[in-house]
This record gives sequence, C-alpha cells and structure tokens, in this order.
Amino acid sequence: MNAIKLKNKLFHLALVISVLCITVTGYATQNQILTGADQPDLYLSKLKGKKLALVVNQTSRIGDQHLVDFLLEKKLTIKRIFAPEHGFRGEAGAGEFIDNSKDRETGIPIISVYGKNRKASKEQLSDIDIVLFDIQDVGCRFYTYISTLHYMMEACAENNITLLILDRPNPNGDYFDGPILKPAFKSFVGMDPIPVVHGCTIGELAQMINGEKWLANGIKVKLEIIKVANYTHSTKYEPPVRPSPNLPNYLAIRLYPSLCFFEATSVSVGRGTQFPFQVLGFPDPSHGTFSFTPQSLKGMELNPLQKDKKCFGDDFRELKEVPKFTLSYFIDWLHKFKNKDKFLTRSQWFNQLMGNDQVLKLILEGKGEVEIRKSWEKELADYGAIRQKYLLYPDFNPAK
Repeated sequence: MNAIKLKNKLFHLALVISVLCITVTGYATQNQILTGADQPDLYLSKLKGKKLALVVNQTSRIGDQHLVDFLLEKKLTIKRIFAPEHGFRGEAGAGEFIDNSKDRETGIPIISVYGKNRKASKEQLSDIDIVLFDIQDVGCRFYTYISTLHYMMEACAENNITLLILDRPNPNGDYFDGPILKPAFKSFVGMDPIPVVHGCTIGELAQMINGEKWLANGIKVKLEIIKVANYTHSTKYEPPVRPSPNLPNYLAIRLYPSLCFFEATSVSVGRGTQFPFQVLGFPDPSHGTFSFTPQSLKGMELNPLQKDKKCFGDDFRELKEVPKFTLSYFIDWLHKFKNKDKFLTRSQWFNQLMGNDQVLKLILEGKGEVEIRKSWEKELADYGAIRQKYLLYPDFNPAK
C-alpha cells in the first residue's frame, strides 16, 4: 500500500516539475503536454462533495492509472459510468452491442450510451451533480465519441447539470477539411454541421455546439473545461492508448479520415489484421503485389470484411509522409473495378459518412478531386470562421 502511495506521489511530483519546466523555458515538446486529466489540482476541488457520473473509456488515464481509479483513491463519489462505443474498457468492436453492467474492478454501475440508449435519461441523472467527460477523440465527424458528447451535453442541459470536460489533444487537429454535414444526413455518425475533419479538441467542439445552439431547442449546457497544457494545433500528438480497437497507432489515426469511406465498399481496410486502416485490399491479385488475409481477432474484429480471403492491394505503412484527408484513394480504387457495383456496396452509408450525396454523385460522374473539392470550398471557409470563435489553443499555420 505504501509503495502505491509513493508511486502516486512521485507521478504527481513529475507533473508539477513538467509544468514548471514549461513555464520557465516556454519550450514545447510532446512529453510536456499535460491533458486535462493530468492536472488534478485544477479540477479535484470542483468534484469534492459532489455526486459524479463519468463518461470515460480506456483512454481516460492519468499516466498509467485509469481516471476512475484515481478519483476513487481521492475518496470521490462516482455514482455511475456512461460507456460510449467500444465500451468502458474499450474491448468491444465497431458497432458491437454494449449492454448495461457493473465494472468488474470497482463495482460501479455502467450505463451504455451506445445502441438503443444513446442519451442519458432523466432517471439516470437524477442524483448527479456533475458529469465528467474524458475521452480521446481523433478529430473526425463520424467518430462516434463526439456524438456521445453531443447527447450528453443535451441531457445535462435538460437536467441543469454541469458538464466538466477534461480536454485532450486532437491527433488530427492540425487542419480541417471536407464537406459540411447536411441536415438530411444527420445520424449517430454525424450529429452537427461540421466537416469530415473538424480540427477541434473535444473542449473546443463542445464550446462550438453550445455557442452555435446546435443542441435540441437551442438549449445550452453549463460547461467547464480543463484545458490541455502546452498544446497548440500545430503540435504533433500520438495518443498513448489506442482510441478504439481498430485505430492502433498514429498512422491509422491519420489515414482514418480518408480510408473510412471504404467501409461502404467491398475493399478491406485491414480489419482482422494487426494493421487496420493502414492497408487496402480485395481478393483479386490484379490489385497489387502486397497481400493480407483478414481473420477473426478477439478484441479487434470478429467478423471482418473478406474474412479468410487473401486480399491484394496497397500497404501504406512505409509512407514517408501521411496525407491529410483525401478522396484520391477512393477514386483510384473505384477505377480498378470494371463493375462499379462490385466496389460500391453501400452507397447510402457512404453518403452518411460524407454528410451529403453530392460528393458521391460527382465521383461517379468521373470528376477529379480538385473539382470535387470546389463543391465544399465556400461552406468549409464559413465553418473556419465559426471555428475561430471557439478555439482554446493557438491555431495551426494555414499556409503550411
């Protein structure tokens, strides 16, 4: 027990030293980044004596310790945990049903907010003073953690409960791009009128949702944000814990905005391998010399596309420079198929992910990426002006 206490004291001492070094030198490195969770002196006093609910998953950590365990050590009262897609411990696959349960380590009740119940009910929040949100996002509109954020903001606003966000860096936060979601395509993979890559941290996005009155009936939530220390939108950030089972590393996270659209096709993005969202392949040797075979992998993918079939295609793991959001991969692969219906298997899903049906129409008409980008140029510029109002951190240089 004494060893555990000593370890915690040493960790917090390291945090203090890190902050002092930043203050004195003014120099930023990734090792000196402190997430909101990493700065307990800024939020513990707000939580003492309060009945808490947490929206957390496997990424909600202070160093090597889960936020839940840390708060329990501080004798805080956690009434329940709300679990997003992939579950509280991050062990469920994409789209896998998450049931209500109890955490096996702490006994705290877990309420799923993925599946039929996506919004916390009045009953589930009736004895709560503060909801604490701490989840690592990857900066894409269709990544459902921000949909969970939207619904939790709404539920807190309706029940007059404060939402406290422990902010984290965005690993795709150095740019924003893509078409703006149209209202007709609103779904759990797109809740708000933002582009495919939104360029915000969770905290910044929450401020935008609040400020632009995107919650139901224009309501606003009482919002508090613990900012990331020593972060700018130009800072490269590699999450220390994979944000979801099939985004295992920085390369996958960076390629995700471009490769996710292949989920509407017959082409594998590497689910069922140890390198998902880093490859593309189809069971036809004419598509490339690189090959892989998707298989059932516990904790990642149990029934991947093209399961047990040898796929041939592209390996992006040796890319010298990872591109930002691009349609080029999708367009190139479309041209590889004589029968387009064999490639594009779920056009409506593509449109939901893209946020409109215009982009797919232009692609199928044979338009190139440069011309297609003109279709969202103005709306993206308008979004950029809105985004500026809610930034918490120095922005990237748009000329780069």
